Amino acid sequence: MSMLPQNMQSRSDLLPVSPGEISRLQDDAAPFRRREAFSLLASLSPKRRLSLPEAARLLATGDPMVWETAAGMARAVREEVFGRRIVLFAPLYLSNECGNNCLYCGFRKDNREAGRITLSPEHAVREARFLERKGFHRLLLVSGEHPGKTDAGYIADVLRAIYRGTGMRILHVNAAPMPEEELRLLREAGAGVYQVFQETYHPETYRAMHPSGPKADFAWRLTCMDRAMRAGFRDVGIGALLGLYDYRFEVLSVIRHAESLREAYGTFPHTISVPRFKRAFGSPLREAPRPVSDDEFEKIVIVYRLSVPTAGIVVTTREPAALRDRVLDIGASQISAGSKTDPGGYEEGVRRVDSEQFELDDTRPVEEIIRMILGRGYLPSLCTSCYRRNRTGDAFTEMAADGQIRGFCLPNALLTLAEYAVSAGDPRLRDECLAAVREGKEEMEGSPLAEAFERMLSRVLAGEKDLYF
Repeated sequence: MSMLPQNMQSRSDLLPVSPGEISRLQDDAAPFRRREAFSLLASLSPKRRLSLPEAARLLATGDPMVWETAAGMARAVREEVFGRRIVLFAPLYLSNECGNNCLYCGFRKDNREAGRITLSPEHAVREARFLERKGFHRLLLVSGEHPGKTDAGYIADVLRAIYRGTGMRILHVNAAPMPEEELRLLREAGAGVYQVFQETYHPETYRAMHPSGPKADFAWRLTCMDRAMRAGFRDVGIGALLGLYDYRFEVLSVIRHAESLREAYGTFPHTISVPRFKRAFGSPLREAPRPVSDDEFEKIVIVYRLSVPTAGIVVTTREPAALRDRVLDIGASQISAGSKTDPGGYEEGVRRVDSEQFELDDTRPVEEIIRMILGRGYLPSLCTSCYRRNRTGDAFTEMAADGQIRGFCLPNALLTLAEYAVSAGDPRLRDECLAAVREGKEEMEGSPLAEAFERMLSRVLAGEKDLYF
């Protein structure tokens, strides 16, 4: 019997992921023996990634020594691709008005207790200015799905307003699946990465979690990345909401989705996010149906890194601080900081529980996150250069696999860290950032960019901004 609901079966041959194939792969996966696993893990690199059947077998393996080795390899692969840099970004929520009834979300239509807010473009600019003063240069614009209030025209207007009214350098969008022509409108307005999470790749669970609204269409959501690529987006972001169904099934589905994008468009997704179920105000789902432990979460980060080496693995403030710190050592490469999930929450500085999408766990300010990253031996990066130097899509995928992106990551991370330090209000944090810049400068010796970097760094320390390779 098909796993696809009746209204999807006519389109099942067009889906980038076959749920039936993923289930069979998971069922047939035999755990690795230790020696076999060690041999495989030693062979991995940015160019020799974990295949889908190998990922299924690794996920079936319980040996702690295998996972310890896999964690070390995930960190090594991440550093081969990106070096020591960890990208920082912030979400900017535009609206919590929504026509969907997702059981896990505070924005759901039937949440009568929610305080509904849709920011005007002018209000969004004020929020972006607040985040700019905090040091952010890239934002992720997030919105509920409301045809009358948060359509593509509205989001495009916000994009243009923020670019005009602030110094933001790149804006990404997390919004509902759209027709190709509407996605093209977002791209033309300057959106960088278009991000949509499938939530769950398991059709029956998807149907149960999304009882009404446009989001109830499983196939429309699953094929949205193909429309985005045809509309001109070169970079997309995918992910599953962990905790709704068996995490092994979801992880394998995400990897298969990533592979399908590479096969069709020559590029892996630019980012893979690792969101885990969090309780939301006004949501009928109080607990995750299939909870994912911290230990399992770490395994997921490892498998994503080894299976899609060139992707940015994103861990948000949904997760506890200690866990977010740890995953930097096992493959994560992008984290949000100082986040708010209620529209207008930054400028007003007051938490409005009734307007949040979900509860946050890591509430540390960006200054503390930067200090943590430095303390673990990494470089906080506020860089946006690849989007503006056209190192995107298939070009980025190939350059990252070849180790070329790392050569840009170090100098650009150092330049943005120096720029942040110059304007930092905390003298102690400024000194810590500049010490890391001096240390990183030594790593630049022998680089073909070394001389140009020295000149640029001097200009940044003198007060210039937005210098990059």
